Amino acid sequence: MSTTDSSEHTKYERLKSKHREVREQHPESLSLRLHRALSWLQRAEIEAEQDRQDLDATFIFYWIAFNAAYAEESIETFQTDERSAFDGYFSKILHLDAEGVIYDAIWQEFSGSIRLLLDNRYVFQPFWRYLNGVPGHEDWERRFEASKQRIYRAVASMDTQVVLTTLFDRLYVLRNQLVHGGATWNGSVNRDQVRDGAAIMAFLIPVLIELMMENPQEDWGKPFYPVVD
Repeated sequence: MSTTDSSEHTKYERLKSKHREVREQHPESLSLRLHRALSWLQRAEIEAEQDRQDLDATFIFYWIAFNAAYAEESIETFQTDERSAFDGYFSKILHLDAEGVIYDAIWQEFSGSIRLLLDNRYVFQPFWRYLNGVPGHEDWERRFEASKQRIYRAVASMDTQVVLTTLFDRLYVLRNQLVHGGATWNGSVNRDQVRDGAAIMAFLIPVLIELMMENPQEDWGKPFYPVVD
C-alpha cells in the first residue's frame, strides 16, 4: 500500500485512479461504498486547500467519507453504541494493515495531537451530559480519569486498537458538536480540537479506504441507502 503522493496528485486522485483499475473485481456493495467515500474525500481535500482552509468543513467532509466507508446497513446508528461499531471495524482494519501504516501514524506522526485530544474533556461526552443535566453523569470526572488511565495503559502497551477506537469516540463528540449546531463556525473555543482532528482524519481516511480497496475478499457489509433505480 502506498501512502505517499507525488506533487502532481492528491490522495484522492491517486486512490480514484486505483479504484478505476480494480473496481470491476470488487463486489458491487464495496465498489459503491468506496465510490461514495472517495467523493467525500475529494470534497474534504478541496476544503483543506491553503487558499480555503475551512477546518470545520474539512473535518465534516472527512467524517462523511469515513461514514461512507465503514457504516453498515445492519448497524442502527442512533440506537446502538457507536463505539462498538468503531471497535469491530478497526479490529478488521488493523489486522489488514500488514505494513503498520496506522500503527506508525498513531505512535509517531500524530502521537502528540492524539494525546491532547484524548486528554481533552471537551470531547468527552459524559462531561457534556453532566452539564446538560442528564441524570447519572454526576460522576463524569471519575469516568474521565478512568478513561485516561485506560488510555495510559494502552499507550504503555502500544495497544493501537484501544487508542484508535477511543480517538474516534472523541472525534465523534466533535463531529456531533459541529453537525448538530453545538459550535460556532470558525469559532475560537474549539480550534485546537478541530485542527488536530482534521489533520488526523486527513491522514487516516485515505489509508482506511485503500486498505478496504486492497481487501475485497473481506465482508465489509452492505452500505446504508443502496442505489435504487
